[in-house]
Amino acid sequence: MNLAAFRLTRPIRRKRADLYLPAFASTEFCRSQRTRPQMKWLLKPTDPSAVVTLAAALAGQTDLWWGRGLSRADCSSILASLLLRRGITDSDSALRFLAPSLSHLHPPEQMSGLRVAVERIAAAIERKEPILIYGDYDVDGTMAVVILKAAIELCGGSADFHVPHRIREGYDLRDDVIERAAAAGIGLIISVDMGIRAFAPAETAHRLGVDLIVTDHHLPGPDGVPTAFAVLNPNQAGCEYPSKQLCGAGVAFKLAQGLMRRLLDGKDQSRLLTSFMKVVAIATIADAVPLTGENRVFVKLGLEALRTAVNPGLKSLLEVAQISPKRAPTSTEVGFRMAPRINAAGRMDIARDVIELFSVKDVVRARELAAKLDKLNSERQDEERRILQQVDARFAEDSALSDAYCIVLDGDGWHRGVIGITATRVVERYHRPALVISCDGDQAFGSGRSIRAFHLLEAIDSCRDLFTRYGGHAHACGFAMPAANVPQLRGRLDAFARARLTLTDFEPALDCDAELALDQVTPELFQAVHMLEPFGAGNPEPVFTARAVRLAAPPRILKEKHVKLKLRAGGKMRGARPMPPIVSPEEGSSRQELSAMAISVTPRCHPDGAAIRRSEKIAVTAEKLAEESNQPPGASFEPRTENRALKTGSWRDSIVLDALGWNMAERLQQSPLLAGDAIDVAFTIGLNDHPEYGGLELSLRDLKAVHAGSTERPMVAKVASAVP
Repeated sequence: MNLAAFRLTRPIRRKRADLYLPAFASTEFCRSQRTRPQMKWLLKPTDPSAVVTLAAALAGQTDLWWGRGLSRADCSSILASLLLRRGITDSDSALRFLAPSLSHLHPPEQMSGLRVAVERIAAAIERKEPILIYGDYDVDGTMAVVILKAAIELCGGSADFHVPHRIREGYDLRDDVIERAAAAGIGLIISVDMGIRAFAPAETAHRLGVDLIVTDHHLPGPDGVPTAFAVLNPNQAGCEYPSKQLCGAGVAFKLAQGLMRRLLDGKDQSRLLTSFMKVVAIATIADAVPLTGENRVFVKLGLEALRTAVNPGLKSLLEVAQISPKRAPTSTEVGFRMAPRINAAGRMDIARDVIELFSVKDVVRARELAAKLDKLNSERQDEERRILQQVDARFAEDSALSDAYCIVLDGDGWHRGVIGITATRVVERYHRPALVISCDGDQAFGSGRSIRAFHLLEAIDSCRDLFTRYGGHAHACGFAMPAANVPQLRGRLDAFARARLTLTDFEPALDCDAELALDQVTPELFQAVHMLEPFGAGNPEPVFTARAVRLAAPPRILKEKHVKLKLRAGGKMRGARPMPPIVSPEEGSSRQELSAMAISVTPRCHPDGAAIRRSEKIAVTAEKLAEESNQPPGASFEPRTENRALKTGSWRDSIVLDALGWNMAERLQQSPLLAGDAIDVAFTIGLNDHPEYGGLELSLRDLKAVHAGSTERPMVAKVASAVP
């Protein structure tokens, strides 16, 4: 491997906020839980012949590997195996996935209603009509407002916006807002990230002579879509747009793309689209839509464009989120650092600040707004902790809650801006559908999250008579209802869930990509995995497993919450289905020769050290010592070491890798581990870029103690292959 090229192309170490945490990882509450469910590790096998075919096709694509410092033969089989597990079976699809470009965007005119909407907006711009953009208060909604407002202004128009207050107005279009807009002389309202079930407001707009364009991505209800001037939603009946899983800002982007094509035909469309993709990427990641197809184009190109952000508000947001301006942020940095701060405005205060942040030109004002969002996010975290403490107490007092098939929790005065996050925490801990409800007098407002086996929107739709309004999708929902209906909702949802779920559906599962030995965790593997970024919904970060690895030292507890392990290979895997070899024997001779200086100065902990053979290190060190002691070349030399494996065993057994387990400290305190203990681990691969102590680093997703006499037990459940 070209070590210099690897140093130049490697990404930085992923920090705490960059990780998608496993279901068991939340330890902030529910410490009284009686037992922790064992996580199932699911390994989907792939067809070996399909791996060979796809690998051969990838190896022939020279442009794919240029500048990466990688051997095509080394990595094509790794990539092929990982891609097949993500449902990518042919070379054309693989190339589109690995190298997204603007040319992969679908023509916006394919979306039903878009041509009509573009012509109406163009007419309003030409006639200098006032336009109102009506958006949601979350990341998706506010980013959609920013996109469409900027596009209209670029085309010569002007647009005001309205973002509802979460507490005072709630979600979706409101009649009174439309009435005030009509009284102010506004004849065109465009909804973003809302409106697909707003039948009454649509009728109000029609009665007042206001043209309403609905742009949304949520699923339409059983009654179809509202009667409006135009409806843009790839999920509506009859729409043949190929990407059905756009977020609300993604739909707004397609409208903006069509509008700019119509009115800015002479300008550089690629530059404009790339600029907008910075904002679309943030919304797409935050809304947790699948990062496949057109969404992957948005996020891949948008993250790269964020590296050179010039917008004062965007730069200030990156600064308070502590994201380095010297590189492109990762998708998980956006999801765990930027998005919570943007969301905090709508959760704790008013979301208008977000639109101002992205619109302001003054650097000082931009920093003030970013600092305000940062403070609101801290307040949101404090409120979340307060509610979680009450939830913890509720579970301790009522053991029946842990047995519910659908958990429904309600409390007086719980902040409506954080109940959705609270529901997420409950699902992470108990792996059961959960609704968290805030009661305010005789009214109740709730938010729900679900597990993969339970369609939450279908569940609450079965109780539609209990709500004053509701909406959502398979894994999340929101609603309002009379507080008196909460007990009835609890009983009906639990009965609905019991009719559709079994106890096995509550067992947390971790999808794994391959079993490895620790010596297979190399810079080449890391770089191959890195080519699959950005990770997120629909494209999870590859998870690997290793059996019976040994603790080379006692576990270290970090900040009373996390744990750091030093892992050493514990022996040959039995019955494993390992990743294909990274370097084939016939290719070993073509490995780039390194200078003696490069070999001698590269510490083992440095990532490049993984590419240096132990025999080379010993030979260079022996030659150096021979020169210093005037011994003849080739004199015997035994390196000093306290590791007997280096002297008597295989060099593979001497590999030691750091592994970080986020929020695992409590777990290890309950089941202590000692140096020399054997464990099975599930992990992702990262990189610590510290100049002296850097190197490949594992992030633990799960671990299981290996007990005496249990080495033959099946560690990973095999599931049916999706590859024909």
